[in-house]
Amino acid sequence: MPSYAFFHKKFVPLASAKIGVMTHALHYGTALFEGIRGNWNSEQQQLYIFRLREHYKRLQKGCRLLKINLPHSVDELYRITVQLVEKCGFEEDIYIRPLAYKSSDALGVRLHNLEDDFLVFAIPWGRYLDMDAAKCCVSSWRRPDSNVIPPQSKITGLYINNALTKTEAMENGFDEGIMLTSDGYVSEGSGENIFLLINGQLVTPASYNSILMGITRDTVITLAQDELGIETIERPVDRGELYTADECFLTGTAAHLTPVAEIDHRQIGSGGIGEITGKLQKLYFDMIKGKIPKYLAWCTPVYKK
Repeated sequence: MPSYAFFHKKFVPLASAKIGVMTHALHYGTALFEGIRGNWNSEQQQLYIFRLREHYKRLQKGCRLLKINLPHSVDELYRITVQLVEKCGFEEDIYIRPLAYKSSDALGVRLHNLEDDFLVFAIPWGRYLDMDAAKCCVSSWRRPDSNVIPPQSKITGLYINNALTKTEAMENGFDEGIMLTSDGYVSEGSGENIFLLINGQLVTPASYNSILMGITRDTVITLAQDELGIETIERPVDRGELYTADECFLTGTAAHLTPVAEIDHRQIGSGGIGEITGKLQKLYFDMIKGKIPKYLAWCTPVYKK
């Protein structure tokens, strides 16, 4: 099934959405993106977009950081995206990629005196980490400090750090890499936040540990508290705690909630899906498919019934 993009303020076939070779964002990473999931519920014959408004609010904040004049409000971006996905007509899990970018055909390192534009497209996309439980390593690549590149926004240029981490991990036989901060605390994976279960509490790196404040991360913290009565502690995490945790899992829009079986060839817990991780995973997958009425406000239905 062909896909579409919203490009230059109109809907076009995805194959026709092209940018020029001199586009500023291509050369200098002067762009921001979001990753948004659409989750197919076969019983309801409905596609639910998860936390769409929150993603666009984060994009809007990032645009202020990069001096990008986003040409649409959050409400307009919401409507455009639902209309785009409806036009695509997918009946499977999808991934939606908005991009706000410096669109001038111009060279020179800067953020000012440049034109801005926005695009979004949708494609079918299944599991990002295609395994029941991931094998991870601690990466040799460190996460940049916030005064190097602010990690709170999904800046395209920053993601070379993530790409170096992912490729290093996979070429060494692992599924994913875990980055440390410059001072040696645990930060995040190449595309995921990380959680540990320690003495019955969930522990995750704090905002000042150079992490992206993930929307799936926030979702899991809410689910753990409201559905399981488990508190999440946000604090610096030592590397050694990775190896001794009772359970570990990764969260992200692409990765969903992926259990971790081992880190640096050290088995985590039972080496499979831990009890709490399993409960959270089931809750999460039911929720994003619109199966839990309590959380339907987070799920935007695409197809009119």
